[in-house]
Amino acid sequence: MVNQARTADKSDASLSENTSDMNAIQSASNFPPRGEPIITGINRIGLWSLYIKEVRRFLKVQTQTIWGPAVSTILFLIIFDVALGRGDRTILGVPFSNFLAPGLIMMAMMQNAFANSSFSLLAGKIQGTIIDLLMPPLSNAELMGGIVAAAITRGVMVGGALALAIIVYPGASLGVASIWAIVWFGLMGATMLSLFGLLTSIWAEKFDHNAMISTLIVAPLALLSGTFYTIDRLSGAFEAVSRLNPFFYVISGFRYGFLGQSDIGEGSIPIVQAAIGLGVFNLLLAVLVYQVLKSGWKLKD
Repeated sequence: MVNQARTADKSDASLSENTSDMNAIQSASNFPPRGEPIITGINRIGLWSLYIKEVRRFLKVQTQTIWGPAVSTILFLIIFDVALGRGDRTILGVPFSNFLAPGLIMMAMMQNAFANSSFSLLAGKIQGTIIDLLMPPLSNAELMGGIVAAAITRGVMVGGALALAIIVYPGASLGVASIWAIVWFGLMGATMLSLFGLLTSIWAEKFDHNAMISTLIVAPLALLSGTFYTIDRLSGAFEAVSRLNPFFYVISGFRYGFLGQSDIGEGSIPIVQAAIGLGVFNLLLAVLVYQVLKSGWKLKD
């Protein structure tokens, strides 16, 4: 009887194991085939985590990434106002300091958006931690979106800090003539340099490459974009070249939001055309960056 009971227990145990194995096989069959993504749609948690990671990275050193650029840019305003703003000098019918302030804000926003996005992937490649960005279940669009959004955030924060400093500065004032132009051109400028910075981060292999692009391309385009002057003061050839510079339309459109006028053209129609043109340009740039990121060029080689 005891042997029969033991045999029955073993049979029940074997049956139970077989049932568990069958359930495990059945559960495993519910998973998609190997290589197919389990997460469908937008990985909101992953995208938000990447964005917060990038924001916290530059906020940890905010005196260098936010307040430092604001202070250095306000020095431009003070120096140029003292050197060139005397004698009640006016441009576009407003005091020189009021003309200069919006351009400096936009220039600082673009340069810092570029600095943030151009560091992300490059630092990972140099430090050997690029796998931490490529392995998580994030699509190429989500990876690009998180890095670009964080760079735009830094640009907006620098612009806000600089605007506060200009408001306190007694020699200049900021009025609001067109809020949509301030928001649109501010975001378009920061987005353009964020995308260009990400493209630079993919291409660069060392920090010298990044510094070269910043020094030889970004800085000249920003300084020669009408930040400190109106382009009608240039000769015909140089004025034509300036109108090919996308930075010119960003800064002039942003200035229009504060002053209600710009050197793009008379009236609001040229401003609307510039706004549409910048939107199309950023869309094409985003497609280019996405395709390069998707190819894995200099990231997965």
